[in-house]
Amino acid sequence: MEQKEEELLKSVALQTANAVLVARRRAEQELIHTKEALERKSVELTHSLSMLSATLESSADAILVTDENERVITWNRKLIEMWGIPSEVIDSREHRKLQEITSKQFANPKAFRERIAEVYLNKPVETFDILETIDGRIVERYSKIQRAEEQNIGRVWSFRDITERRQAQKAEAHLAAIVESSDDAIIGKDLNSIITSWNRGAERLFGYTAQEAIGQPVTMLMQPERFNEEPGILERIRRGESIDDYETVRRRKDGTLVQVSLSVSPITDANGTIVGASKIARDITERKQAEIEREQLLASERQALERAESEARMKDEFLAILSHELRTPLNAIFGWANILRTSDDPLEIAEGLEVIERNARAQTKIIEDLLDMSRIISGKVRLDVQRVDLLSVINSAIETVKPTAAAKQIRLTSVLDPLAGPVSGDPARLQQILWNLLTNALKFTSKGGRVHVVLERVNSHLEISVHDTGSGIAPDFLPYVFDRFRQADASTTREQRGLGLGLAIVKNLTELHGGSVRAKSPGPDRGSTFSIALPMVMNIEADPNRRHPRAVTQEPDGEMLDLHGVRVLAVDDEADARHLIKRILSACGAQVETADSGAAALRFLRKTKPHVLIMDIGMPNEDGYESIGKVRQLKNEEGGKVPAIALTAFARSEDRRRAILNGFQMHIAKPVEPSELIAMVASLAGRTENYRSVPSHS
Repeated sequence: MEQKEEELLKSVALQTANAVLVARRRAEQELIHTKEALERKSVELTHSLSMLSATLESSADAILVTDENERVITWNRKLIEMWGIPSEVIDSREHRKLQEITSKQFANPKAFRERIAEVYLNKPVETFDILETIDGRIVERYSKIQRAEEQNIGRVWSFRDITERRQAQKAEAHLAAIVESSDDAIIGKDLNSIITSWNRGAERLFGYTAQEAIGQPVTMLMQPERFNEEPGILERIRRGESIDDYETVRRRKDGTLVQVSLSVSPITDANGTIVGASKIARDITERKQAEIEREQLLASERQALERAESEARMKDEFLAILSHELRTPLNAIFGWANILRTSDDPLEIAEGLEVIERNARAQTKIIEDLLDMSRIISGKVRLDVQRVDLLSVINSAIETVKPTAAAKQIRLTSVLDPLAGPVSGDPARLQQILWNLLTNALKFTSKGGRVHVVLERVNSHLEISVHDTGSGIAPDFLPYVFDRFRQADASTTREQRGLGLGLAIVKNLTELHGGSVRAKSPGPDRGSTFSIALPMVMNIEADPNRRHPRAVTQEPDGEMLDLHGVRVLAVDDEADARHLIKRILSACGAQVETADSGAAALRFLRKTKPHVLIMDIGMPNEDGYESIGKVRQLKNEEGGKVPAIALTAFARSEDRRRAILNGFQMHIAKPVEPSELIAMVASLAGRTENYRSVPSHS
């Protein structure tokens, strides 16, 4: 029994020892496993810490970690670089609070510290602030709570320098403001010509809103015939080229067209790849219009300059021709005057007087043409309008030029419609028109040629045509044939004389009568035709008080008024002029006294009382206007009311009016026809009722 119990105890002890051994072995194995696990955890933790440190150091932001008491736990190198904090400061225990190591960097440190205190007091999960440093940088500050086992254990702070981004944003905003406020249209498009941006200037210029335009092809602004412009523009953009001041036409929303100047530049992405184009369109309609107006103005100025130069040349040519035309008859007059002074031959004397008279009349005609043109230019031509039968006017003009035609052996023919109605006009001026046309035709028609006059009715007008077989008119001169002072040949070798005023006078006088004039010519040496058209007078009764129209003729030679017993005072500073007046009036029996000035005339008037006073206007010291004024201040018995004639070379209509207003009763222009002077003296002296025939001395 005891042996069995002993064996049992031994067996139990053995089993227990085995169990303990097994347990010990298991414990050792578990310890080994735990140690291995701890080692792995240590390695993992070390790795995690290394990763965390590397992450902090690799961050572009400055990072700072603080505990719940604001004490700095860790940081990255970027923080030290950003704020320039010495390592001994951040490592120092007494300077390891967030407020103390960074607040000096900010423009407003007090606000910085107050904000940190507020964050720790209120414990927001996240915060975000914008800070400005003392050196002008802009910093974003972000913080977030750190938690462990559901408890707040501190905060992570990050600082990001956004100065460049802010500057870029400001620049972008500024640029956007510029783009939006620009008067020019600024448009973006991609390489498929699709509009990607559209500013307000584009809205104003083209009428489309940004919503309407963006996403649409840029060809919406083009006329179909200009679509081919876009491929060429895109090709240049793809090559990186810019286009400046490309002028073209674009279409608005309402369909109207606008002239624009385009500047197109490539748009590149961050990699430098061209992705589109920026286009600036400027309205140049006003500029183009201004350019057109400027060109028109310059053209007008050039034309005006050319006209001025042409007129200056014409003036010089005219003055040269005028000098020639005046000196030519003067040469004959002076030459024959010298011959007559020593000649006793009656035939030679008669020939000389005839030459002198003919050349004097030629000079008179030149002066009359100049005066007529002056009156026409100044609008002072006065017409004695009455009912005129053109047949008598034409026949009279033809009779006047017949001797000239006969001398050149030119056939002068006419076909005049006897049923042609009357016209309303001045018979003297109408005869002047016809005489100028006929003398012009005879002048340019060679010996043996023909001048033909036709009067016919054409609708409600009477048309007078003068055809000649003369030298004709060159086509390039035909438009200017009626211009005053214009001559086809103004050279010193020209064949025909004259001032170039005759046809200009014809044109202006015809137009004053409500008519028109035209010239035709097949060309040089093929003759010419001048035609005037005058409106007819229909169903108008003749005024019985008016004189019957007649051609202007000269007084018959030898028929003069009797001036016996008439006393005349002639005042002129030129002795020859005084002598001429005395010879003319003495031949009619007048008693003529002379004076060489207004003062001498006043002395004569106080001694004797003449019936008529003849006074020149242009005199030295005291002209005729002043002298007649002094005469009119005299008493009647001193000759203050003596009838007076102004005999002067001042022959304009205003000169005539001024003479009458200053006290003269009549005005005669030099050179004077003797018969006209005699008639005026007789009229003022009351001798026009009875006259007798006396031999002519002219």
